[in-house]
Amino acid sequence: MTTEVRVPTLGESVTEATVATWFKQPGDAVAVDEMLCELETDKVTVEVPSPVAGTLSEIVAAEGETVGVDALLAQIAEGAAAQAPKAEASKEAPAEEPKATAAPAAAKKDVEDAPSAKKLMAENDLTDVQGTGKDGRVMKEDVLKALSEKPSAPAAVATPRAPVPAAQADREERVKMTRLRQTIAKRLKDSQNTAAMLTTYNEVDMTEVMALRDAYKDLFLKKHGVKLGFMSFFTKACIHALHEVPEVNAEIDGTDVVYKNYVNMGIAAGTPTGLVVPVINDADQMSFAAIEKAIAEMGAKARDGKLSMAEMQGGTFTISNGGVYGSLMSSPILNPPQSGILGMHKIQDRPMAINGQVVIRPMMYLALSYDHRIVDGKGAVTFLVRVKEALEDPRRLLMDL
Repeated sequence: MTTEVRVPTLGESVTEATVATWFKQPGDAVAVDEMLCELETDKVTVEVPSPVAGTLSEIVAAEGETVGVDALLAQIAEGAAAQAPKAEASKEAPAEEPKATAAPAAAKKDVEDAPSAKKLMAENDLTDVQGTGKDGRVMKEDVLKALSEKPSAPAAVATPRAPVPAAQADREERVKMTRLRQTIAKRLKDSQNTAAMLTTYNEVDMTEVMALRDAYKDLFLKKHGVKLGFMSFFTKACIHALHEVPEVNAEIDGTDVVYKNYVNMGIAAGTPTGLVVPVINDADQMSFAAIEKAIAEMGAKARDGKLSMAEMQGGTFTISNGGVYGSLMSSPILNPPQSGILGMHKIQDRPMAINGQVVIRPMMYLALSYDHRIVDGKGAVTFLVRVKEALEDPRRLLMDL
């Protein structure tokens, strides 16, 4: 008996993946739940386990191939009779191979290429495409063909790279971008092209937050089992400001503005493979300790590449901490469809004029990038001032001031 191995559900809005690595080859024995291959999506890496014990008889999707949801990846000959089907397959290859390859191709056209076709049509403003799929369904290939036939197609081709001197050619290395990196590049560029993005700046005196943290960090660790960091203070301060300026916690949907009566806080995290933004759901209902625990857990998963799709979806606002890398000031790019992102930066001692005297204070620059289509300058500046006030006097958070 032969069992098909197919692409699992990849998560909301994810329709394609790239076959990154096969851990098994045809003829290898596999156990139940043993990892067969690894798929790379635009958000996370997905491992595909074996559904049965037996022998891997055929790999349908090779490494580097793009596959859709439920596409056929491989076939496994089950149980002790695993070798028999393999032998029969070799004898009957001429008759069986066309049948085996035809089914996946049909499934691919009828199932997973349709969402890709819709996406390509929307991105390229195409409405009238002749479909070749079942019942006239438009496939990805149909859209690509239509695009190639458009007169303006040559203009859309990227400017070719300047010729490299022969003496330098052997000193370069060309590496294909990962799907995650391609998606990061596309989403960031789409964000710039779509949103009317603007950034406003302020600075915050971190004296009170640092003193409060130093005073209670040992007790906090002893009681809650997690270190007290700066991120929980910034998360709380942003939540406090979002309640006063709700448009920063909203998003545009067509001609509507959707206001969120909750805060799902995205915490941007750098990983070896690229930037990811795990989301802390209902952060506005959480304590300092719960926020710190969630951030620590999400950060560990991000570094290990173990974040699930659900853990990176549904964010309403994002905090990005470039200060951990030494950044003094930057303009963060929006994480669409969100309308606001706060940029934290390096804490640096600077001379400040306080009550007519020059004193040294630990200062941090803050940056709020926002979508000017729904957030006015007044709202953006008010938001950032409220964050500044809450951090410079944390007692405001207790009294909702």
